[in-house]
Amino acid sequence: MKKLITKYLLFAGIILFSIKGIAQQDPLFTQYMYNMSVVNPAYATDDPGMLNLGGIYRAQWTDVEGAPRTLNFFAHTPVSERVELGLTVVHDEIGGWVKENNITADFAYVIPASETTKLSFGAKGGLSTYSANFNGIILNDPNDPAFENQSEVFPVFGVGAFWFGDKHYLGISAPNLFTSKHIENINGLQALGVEEIHYYLTGGYVFGLSDNFKLKPSFMARGVQGAPLSIDVNANVLLYDRLEAGVGYRFDKSVTGLVNFRISPSLRVGYAYDYPTYNLSEDGSHEIMLLFDLDLFGLKKGYDKSPRFF
Repeated sequence: MKKLITKYLLFAGIILFSIKGIAQQDPLFTQYMYNMSVVNPAYATDDPGMLNLGGIYRAQWTDVEGAPRTLNFFAHTPVSERVELGLTVVHDEIGGWVKENNITADFAYVIPASETTKLSFGAKGGLSTYSANFNGIILNDPNDPAFENQSEVFPVFGVGAFWFGDKHYLGISAPNLFTSKHIENINGLQALGVEEIHYYLTGGYVFGLSDNFKLKPSFMARGVQGAPLSIDVNANVLLYDRLEAGVGYRFDKSVTGLVNFRISPSLRVGYAYDYPTYNLSEDGSHEIMLLFDLDLFGLKKGYDKSPRFF
């Protein structure tokens, strides 16, 4: 019984935050600098012959039963001199009761901006599925409309722009321009579970302090109507183009740390941890990352060939 009450209280809290419009909607990732295609369809590497694959698993607030769990897969590759295509899949769930899947195809068109920089414009389109199943949860009011089982499908369409060179990038995007409402006009309660448009501004730079030591500052700002601006700033160091470690700060939310290692020219593994700085006694959040850079035509060999900075 205590377990069921805990689940009910946690989810009731999430619902209440959603009503106020300040709940997390799009999933957050601490290793966002390696996960850019999720938030910006214009993300491009302009690296002919390379197929970039990746996956991130995030367990948020690990001491809280029923807390969010997110799994993300992404892939993209240049298909011509100026066109890159990609696929993004995000699975997000809360306690096994609420599940959301986003499946989108990404298109980016790359044009030269100068001798050393390029500018890409992108769009993403696909579907988002939303399902809620509260069977087995003991409620004070079994007829509470906020806990009705649901299953819905929504369209997704987003746009972005990405300016980049060998050692820097700056991007702006809105990964979904459509809003959706999971529950409407129930007992006078309007737009419960509404998902608003999210806007992202991202940037990063690589300072080559020596042949084997590089400093990689980056940032991500996220804005959504009805919620405070969310800002991440990070400072990573890269040693011998293989070992990377860094710290970051999500303003008024958490202190973050990450580490990743390039096991081979085609495989990188990483881990990140968020420690909450607000009044939350539970544990922080964990992320595990895998990145695959597959040389489809044998154009690049060795660790010193075109390292993937972002």
